[in-house]
Amino acid sequence: MKIKKILNNNAVIVVDDGEEKIAIGSGVAFNKRKKDILNQYKVEKLFVLKENEKLQQLLLRIPESHFTVSEQIMKYAEEWLGTELNEHIRVQLADHISFAIEREQNGIHLKNKLLREIKVLYPEEFQIGLWAVRHIEEQCNVQMAEDEAAFIALYIHTMKMQGGDVHQTVRQTTMIQDMVQTIRDYLNIEIQESDISFERLVTHLQFAVTRAKSYDSHVMDKEMFNMIRTKYSSSFQCAKEVGAQLKTSYNLTLPEEELGYITLHIERLRTL
Repeated sequence: MKIKKILNNNAVIVVDDGEEKIAIGSGVAFNKRKKDILNQYKVEKLFVLKENEKLQQLLLRIPESHFTVSEQIMKYAEEWLGTELNEHIRVQLADHISFAIEREQNGIHLKNKLLREIKVLYPEEFQIGLWAVRHIEEQCNVQMAEDEAAFIALYIHTMKMQGGDVHQTVRQTTMIQDMVQTIRDYLNIEIQESDISFERLVTHLQFAVTRAKSYDSHVMDKEMFNMIRTKYSSSFQCAKEVGAQLKTSYNLTLPEEELGYITLHIERLRTL
């Protein structure tokens, strides 16, 4: 494995079996020059260059310390989750972290409007995000709020899924936020995020959206559905409004049976 180009202290382009690759590892290029033989035991990640040209561009564009801290966050996440993360959005995560650090250094603090929902939907990933912001502070001397932990949690969640798309993750989480807001507005109540009923509602709405997209739904007994619709008529009307808003805004249709389940969650919130 011979070095063709040094990108930074932790990344080089090498020729391996006649193919150009990006080799990444802590101090992998230390005291190395072009055409030197690379110690393969120092290589932590290896990527085929022609499939990862954006990674090369990123390594040349962002500070080395930003990429290093991003890799450390990925490693921590893999150890926490006990699984390898999808490499598909590695570049996106590193680019996001670098941009977030630069924003904070320039006094630009972004609020994450999905913070409450992310905490509930992706609790493990959010804990990783909290560790990540603490790690960024230690390594880069940049303080970040929970909002950034939630942004990182979305990326980590997406990286867990094969071929995941962070934009789809954000879209689904936004759907759920909109559904919760519709319930808030309809009932004219403030839902406390610390309440177990809020957690149950958000979790169920996530499953409802996922099932609707895959044309899968719970099968609720018709008699049971009619009883729920009659007994909890106000909550059912609220559930219908949630379904209507979802159809209007996202062209996603919830089956009646699903509205029955959502009605039960809404009723629980109304009677708190």
